[in-house]
Amino acid sequence: MEESILTGKVILMVDDEPDVLEILKEELTETCGNCHIHQATTFETAQEYLLSYTYDLVTLDIMGVRGFDLLKIAVTRHFPVAMITAHALTPEALKRSIEMGARAYLPKEKLGEIVPFLEDVLRYELSPGWKRLFEKMGVYFNARFGADWQKNDEAFWKDFNQKLETGQWAIFPKA
Repeated sequence: MEESILTGKVILMVDDEPDVLEILKEELTETCGNCHIHQATTFETAQEYLLSYTYDLVTLDIMGVRGFDLLKIAVTRHFPVAMITAHALTPEALKRSIEMGARAYLPKEKLGEIVPFLEDVLRYELSPGWKRLFEKMGVYFNARFGADWQKNDEAFWKDFNQKLETGQWAIFPKA
Protein backbone atom coordinates (compact mmCIF):
# COMPACT_ATOMS: atom_id res chain seq x y z
CA MET A 1 0.00 0.00 0.00
CA GLU A 2 1.29 3.42 -0.98
CA GLU A 3 2.00 5.83 1.86
CA SER A 4 -0.56 8.60 2.22
CA ILE A 5 0.42 12.19 1.47
CA LEU A 6 -1.15 12.92 4.89
CA THR A 7 1.52 10.91 6.73
CA GLY A 8 3.54 13.12 9.04
CA LYS A 9 1.37 16.18 8.42
CA VAL A 10 0.19 18.56 11.12
CA ILE A 11 -3.59 18.85 10.88
CA LEU A 12 -6.10 21.04 12.71
CA MET A 13 -9.65 19.70 12.86
CA VAL A 14 -12.39 22.06 14.07
CA ASP A 15 -15.97 21.04 14.82
CA ASP A 16 -18.34 21.77 17.69
CA GLU A 17 -19.38 18.11 17.72
CA PRO A 18 -16.74 15.97 19.51
CA ASP A 19 -18.07 12.78 17.87
CA VAL A 20 -17.36 14.24 14.41
CA LEU A 21 -13.81 15.05 15.49
CA GLU A 22 -13.43 11.49 16.76
CA ILE A 23 -14.60 10.04 13.43
CA LEU A 24 -12.21 12.33 11.53
CA LYS A 25 -9.33 11.36 13.80
CA GLU A 26 -10.10 7.65 13.43
CA GLU A 27 -10.25 7.92 9.63
CA LEU A 28 -6.97 9.83 9.48
CA THR A 29 -5.02 7.71 11.94
CA GLU A 30 -6.18 4.54 10.20
CA THR A 31 -4.54 5.79 7.01
CA CYS A 32 -1.64 7.77 8.39
CA GLY A 33 -0.99 6.96 12.01
CA ASN A 34 1.89 9.38 11.93
CA CYS A 35 -0.33 12.49 11.58
CA HIS A 36 -0.10 15.16 14.25
CA ILE A 37 -3.67 16.18 14.97
CA HIS A 38 -4.92 19.17 16.91
CA GLN A 39 -8.64 19.40 17.65
CA ALA A 40 -10.83 22.34 18.61
CA THR A 41 -14.52 22.47 19.48
CA THR A 42 -14.84 26.26 19.83
CA PHE A 43 -14.07 29.28 17.70
CA GLU A 44 -11.78 30.69 20.40
CA THR A 45 -9.65 27.55 20.69
CA ALA A 46 -9.45 27.17 16.92
CA GLN A 47 -8.47 30.80 16.49
CA GLU A 48 -5.73 30.41 19.09
CA TYR A 49 -4.39 27.31 17.31
CA LEU A 50 -4.52 28.97 13.89
CA LEU A 51 -2.55 31.94 15.17
CA SER A 52 -0.06 29.88 17.21
CA TYR A 53 0.83 26.92 15.00
CA THR A 54 1.63 26.10 11.39
CA TYR A 55 -0.63 23.53 9.73
CA ASP A 56 -0.29 21.42 6.63
CA LEU A 57 -4.08 21.06 6.50
CA VAL A 58 -7.11 22.46 8.31
CA THR A 59 -10.65 21.05 8.37
CA LEU A 60 -13.39 23.44 9.45
CA ASP A 61 -17.03 22.98 10.29
CA ILE A 62 -19.09 25.96 9.16
CA MET A 63 -21.84 26.09 11.78
CA GLY A 64 -21.22 26.23 15.52
CA VAL A 65 -17.60 27.39 15.33
CA ARG A 66 -17.86 30.39 12.97
CA GLY A 67 -16.18 28.44 10.22
CA PHE A 68 -16.06 31.27 7.71
CA ASP A 69 -14.30 33.54 10.22
CA LEU A 70 -11.79 30.75 10.84
CA LEU A 71 -11.43 30.19 7.09
CA LYS A 72 -10.39 33.81 6.67
CA ILE A 73 -7.66 33.40 9.31
CA ALA A 74 -6.46 30.09 7.86
CA VAL A 75 -6.29 31.39 4.28
CA THR A 76 -4.43 34.50 5.46
CA ARG A 77 -1.87 32.13 7.05
CA HIS A 78 -1.74 30.15 3.76
CA PHE A 79 -3.10 26.92 5.25
CA PRO A 80 -5.03 24.64 2.87
CA VAL A 81 -8.59 24.28 4.18
CA ALA A 82 -11.37 21.76 3.67
CA MET A 83 -14.81 22.87 4.79
CA ILE A 84 -16.83 19.99 6.25
CA THR A 85 -20.49 20.61 6.96
CA ALA A 86 -23.94 19.15 7.48
CA HIS A 87 -26.18 22.10 8.32
CA ALA A 88 -24.56 24.57 5.90
CA LEU A 89 -24.68 22.20 2.95
CA THR A 90 -26.05 24.76 0.50
CA PRO A 91 -25.00 26.21 -2.85
CA GLU A 92 -24.51 29.59 -1.13
CA ALA A 93 -22.10 28.15 1.47
CA LEU A 94 -20.26 26.24 -1.26
CA LYS A 95 -19.86 29.44 -3.29
CA ARG A 96 -18.71 31.40 -0.24
CA SER A 97 -16.16 28.68 0.59
CA ILE A 98 -14.76 28.90 -2.93
CA GLU A 99 -14.65 32.70 -2.90
CA MET A 100 -12.88 32.77 0.46
CA GLY A 101 -10.16 30.35 -0.64
CA ALA A 102 -11.16 26.94 0.74
CA ARG A 103 -9.72 23.99 -1.17
CA ALA A 104 -12.65 21.61 -0.64
CA TYR A 105 -16.24 21.51 0.59
CA LEU A 106 -17.48 18.19 1.88
CA PRO A 107 -20.67 16.89 3.45
CA LYS A 108 -20.34 15.29 6.87
CA GLU A 109 -22.23 12.28 5.59
CA LYS A 110 -19.09 11.47 3.55
CA LEU A 111 -16.78 11.33 6.61
CA GLY A 112 -16.14 7.65 5.99
CA GLU A 113 -14.60 8.63 2.64
CA ILE A 114 -12.75 11.71 3.88
CA VAL A 115 -9.14 10.59 3.46
CA PRO A 116 -8.98 10.65 -0.38
CA PHE A 117 -10.60 14.10 -0.39
CA LEU A 118 -8.08 15.45 2.12
CA GLU A 119 -5.23 13.85 0.17
CA ASP A 120 -6.45 15.72 -2.91
CA VAL A 121 -6.44 19.00 -0.96
CA LEU A 122 -2.71 18.54 -0.39
CA ARG A 123 -1.95 16.99 -3.77
CA TYR A 124 -3.54 19.60 -6.04
CA GLU A 125 -3.46 23.36 -6.34
CA LEU A 126 -6.72 25.33 -6.12
CA SER A 127 -8.08 25.00 -9.65
CA PRO A 128 -7.15 21.34 -10.27
CA GLY A 129 -8.27 20.47 -6.74
CA TRP A 130 -11.74 21.96 -7.19
CA LYS A 131 -11.98 20.34 -10.62
CA ARG A 132 -11.22 16.94 -9.09
CA LEU A 133 -13.66 17.56 -6.24
CA PHE A 134 -16.45 18.39 -8.68
CA GLU A 135 -15.60 15.29 -10.72
CA LYS A 136 -16.06 13.21 -7.56
CA MET A 137 -18.92 15.17 -5.98
CA GLY A 138 -20.78 16.71 -8.93
CA VAL A 139 -23.43 14.00 -8.98
CA TYR A 140 -23.83 14.34 -5.20
CA PHE A 141 -24.24 18.13 -5.41
CA ASN A 142 -26.76 17.79 -8.24
CA ALA A 143 -28.76 15.24 -6.26
CA ARG A 144 -28.58 17.29 -3.07
CA PHE A 145 -29.19 20.77 -4.53
CA GLY A 146 -31.20 19.89 -7.65
CA ALA A 147 -30.01 19.60 -11.24
CA ASP A 148 -30.22 23.35 -11.92
CA TRP A 149 -28.72 24.54 -8.63
CA GLN A 150 -26.05 26.66 -10.35
CA LYS A 151 -28.69 28.77 -12.17
CA ASN A 152 -29.35 30.90 -9.06
CA ASP A 153 -25.91 32.46 -9.52
CA GLU A 154 -25.27 31.59 -13.14
CA ALA A 155 -22.55 34.18 -13.80
CA PHE A 156 -20.44 33.01 -10.84
CA TRP A 157 -20.71 29.32 -11.73
CA LYS A 158 -20.05 29.93 -15.43
CA ASP A 159 -16.90 31.87 -14.51
CA PHE A 160 -15.92 29.22 -11.94
CA ASN A 161 -16.38 26.34 -14.39
CA GLN A 162 -14.41 28.22 -17.05
CA LYS A 163 -11.57 28.73 -14.55
CA LEU A 164 -11.62 25.02 -13.75
CA GLU A 165 -11.37 24.11 -17.42
CA THR A 166 -8.58 26.56 -18.20
CA GLY A 167 -6.73 26.28 -14.88
CA GLN A 168 -7.01 30.06 -14.41
CA TRP A 169 -7.82 31.17 -10.88
CA ALA A 170 -7.81 34.94 -11.34
CA ILE A 171 -10.62 36.17 -9.09
CA PHE A 172 -10.40 33.62 -6.28
CA PRO A 173 -9.92 33.78 -3.39
CA LYS A 174 -11.53 36.92 -2.09
CA ALA A 175 -11.94 37.54 1.61
